[in-house]
Amino acid sequence: MKIKYNSPVILTFVFLCTIILFLNQTLFHNLIRYWFSAPGKETFSPSDPRNWIDLVSHVLGHANWNHLTGNLLIILIVGPMLEDIYGSAPLVLMMLVTALVTGGINVLFFSTGLLGASGVVFMMILLASFTNFRKGEIPLTFILVLVFYIGNEVVSTFRNDGIAHYVHIIGGFCGSVFGFFRKTPPASIAGS
Repeated sequence: MKIKYNSPVILTFVFLCTIILFLNQTLFHNLIRYWFSAPGKETFSPSDPRNWIDLVSHVLGHANWNHLTGNLLIILIVGPMLEDIYGSAPLVLMMLVTALVTGGINVLFFSTGLLGASGVVFMMILLASFTNFRKGEIPLTFILVLVFYIGNEVVSTFRNDGIAHYVHIIGGFCGSVFGFFRKTPPASIAGS
């Protein structure tokens, strides 16, 4: 038996996030602050190319090991299935679009910085609920995930806990749109 790099997008993402946090905590203590966190509306400078990169790169930066493992465990559980169903290139595109949308909304409406893959996590959770989707139907799994996960995040937005709950909601919205409007059926149901 040999170990297989079975999900290149997901595994590469996981390794990048882990290496970045390791380097931030050992050698380059401001790496995440300068390169892997999206600025808030008061600190975003359209003339600074780094700020534009940060609108996407913020998903690779995490505050600490608990933040990282909380996000990556869900990505490792759900991501390989999604990569298998949708393909590597479309999944990368969905992750990039989700990162850009969450980073952009943060810059437009919020004063605080943003870091972490939570938007990507919620995108994947809602996208996964569409794996058995057929034209003319709305999966009950999607409705339940929407109620429990996104409903909880809507309620949580009223807490002052330092968590950007709106990113979870936006990520879930992105996953819903990707799942609902995909052009081809997932491979798992294409023949049914």
